[in-house]
Amino acid sequence: MDYGHELVFGTFLTPAVEDAERVIALAQLTEQVGLDLVTVQDHPYQPRLLDAWTLLSVIAAHTERVSVSTNVANLPLRHPVVLARSVATLDRITGGRVELGLGAGGFLEAVAANAGPQLTAGESITALEEAIGIIREVWSTTGGGIRLEGKHYTVKGAKRGPAPVHDVQIWLGAYKPRMLAVTGRLADGWLPSSAYAPPEELAAMNKAIDEAAVAAGRDPSAVRRLYNISGNFAGHGGFLQGPEELWIEQLTELTLTEGISTYILASDDPDDIRRFGELAPAVREAVAAGRTTTTTITPVDTTAAPSLPSGNFSVVPTPPPATKRSAIQPWDESDRPTGPALDPTRVYSPQQLASGEHLIQVHDHLRAELDQIRDLVEQVAAGSLGVGQARSHINTMTMRQNNWTLGVYCETYCRLVTTHHSIEDAALFPRLRRADPALAPVVDRLQEEHLVIHDVLEGVDKALVALVDGSATIDTLRTSVDLLEDTLLSHLSYEERELVEPLARLGVM
Repeated sequence: MDYGHELVFGTFLTPAVEDAERVIALAQLTEQVGLDLVTVQDHPYQPRLLDAWTLLSVIAAHTERVSVSTNVANLPLRHPVVLARSVATLDRITGGRVELGLGAGGFLEAVAANAGPQLTAGESITALEEAIGIIREVWSTTGGGIRLEGKHYTVKGAKRGPAPVHDVQIWLGAYKPRMLAVTGRLADGWLPSSAYAPPEELAAMNKAIDEAAVAAGRDPSAVRRLYNISGNFAGHGGFLQGPEELWIEQLTELTLTEGISTYILASDDPDDIRRFGELAPAVREAVAAGRTTTTTITPVDTTAAPSLPSGNFSVVPTPPPATKRSAIQPWDESDRPTGPALDPTRVYSPQQLASGEHLIQVHDHLRAELDQIRDLVEQVAAGSLGVGQARSHINTMTMRQNNWTLGVYCETYCRLVTTHHSIEDAALFPRLRRADPALAPVVDRLQEEHLVIHDVLEGVDKALVALVDGSATIDTLRTSVDLLEDTLLSHLSYEERELVEPLARLGVM
């Protein structure tokens, strides 16, 4: 689900000792390209790395607008009272530009080797919980001396203050159940890294945080969802492995489906930072469109499509094409299950309707990309360069001009479809099952069709390879694209027909 937070974009820089000036320059570049946040790791036991708080102070002094944060602070080697005062001091000096990324201390042996406490993993989490309470008490200037007695920290009459000038957020780096529960109960934000919490695992982790928040009497939306990400703009497969357009689509979908609202790029490459700064406004625009989409009441032809939503439900699913291009039928459309009937008396808010509209918008993007693939195939058929020439001229040619770039484009498209389906399978569909068990047969069928579509996509890839190596003709590729078009358009239409109303009714997007 989307928790509705304002989007934030930042960088995660390596605080290398041997090139401190470059780290500061990259922080300044972060600000120059319009990003919002600079973060650095904190490993006080590691002499290869600059001290995090000293570095952040210098970065703050060399910038004017960006916020700064540890990603994440090593609590065992930073006493919570001293840490709280360090954060508050820098926040006051910078006019409110400091947040606190905080961790329990992952490298416990290194901590102990540097005169820190020798804790087990469980003890370090208990210490973290105690420390959060101490830090918040230091920042609160009301009341007498601080008196808290814990297993790891005992404060006996410590003076309060200084208070930060803004409400500093505490973001926890967390992955395992107990830490996720602490995040839901006590933290202002959750800060995982995509390398350890890939997109398909976010739903389960978010659920653990949400349940802990509710059990503690908190609104789950009180916890901002942040994400350290890494990628490759020249990549051709996987999460954030491709051009800016891919990044924009994937980050937008993560915001609208998993509630991620802060994206922090782990890269020390200036070009990556510049490109991230350029795509951030497009993600903001796409998310805003997904959040604020309004619809008008449009009558539905229930005679032509009797199971489409009707009555006062105004989101209209896209019907399937009237004719098929391929002679192959990968499934029987007549035995597709249907979900609960629409309640014609139900009234839907614009926010509820936006969930179904977002699904259609994502699908429309896939439909438009499918049209582009067919257009590319026909341009190849009309006359193209050889693969060798295409490779030698690739820097001066567009993807619409030759077999080589067609291959790159088709590969990217196949990955977009697969990623979209993977997110649905891992996140959306389990939520729908839990929210309305009557939808289980529909969800099961949709997942079965995802597997079929995957095989069809593989067929397009094989036909493309065969075209490039000369073992097949352009007609072979046309035939595979015909099957892809029939299969995908039929599936997208079925999914919209069955899910746009439940998404609005159940609020699980």
